[in-house]
Amino acid sequence: MEPAQPPKKLLDRMRDILRTQHYSLRTEQAYVQWARRYILFHHKRHPKDMGVPEVEAFLIHLALERHVAASTQNQALSALLFLYREVLHQPLESVDAVRARQPERLPTVLTKTEVARVLSAMSGTSQLMAKLLYGSGLRMLECLRLRVKDIDFDQRCIIIRDGKGEKDRVTMLPDSLVAPLREHLMRVKHLHEKDLAEGYGTVHLSIR
Repeated sequence: MEPAQPPKKLLDRMRDILRTQHYSLRTEQAYVQWARRYILFHHKRHPKDMGVPEVEAFLIHLALERHVAASTQNQALSALLFLYREVLHQPLESVDAVRARQPERLPTVLTKTEVARVLSAMSGTSQLMAKLLYGSGLRMLECLRLRVKDIDFDQRCIIIRDGKGEKDRVTMLPDSLVAPLREHLMRVKHLHEKDLAEGYGTVHLSIR
């Protein structure tokens, strides 16, 4: 009989639950890091022995002493709410803390000329990706995860699968990117065929 496995540590359990619920890798990393900072702030006390007062104290510390942005403080709160609700099964009641100030700034938007200058300074795959981000409104990870079947050249559209909020959506494919994308896919296909011919490019699937 195999010995019983020791229970997983709190942050490892939090990471597992985040993955089970299909949170993005960046969100997973951020949430776990906020939970770690919260624990260290309270001198390594276990979160199950703390609650709303300790969460409020941590958020106030972030706002008044660390001077974090409002979005950063909101992310920290979301991480701790997730920790208590999904990992510890101790949902928190209303959290009332000093809120970080929302900066009152006008967004900086590049003109078309400035965008063209930025893109012209790039080349190759990086330039193609930048044009997709700008022309199709893709997020960085959405662009990196694109597959051939997600691109519909006939309908001039791109299907974003499992995007933010675990939602699929459709966005436009600019006419100016049709030819560069076709050339890129053809080049990648030839490279893959070359790798296969040389005994590379395959994936071994585990039978376990």
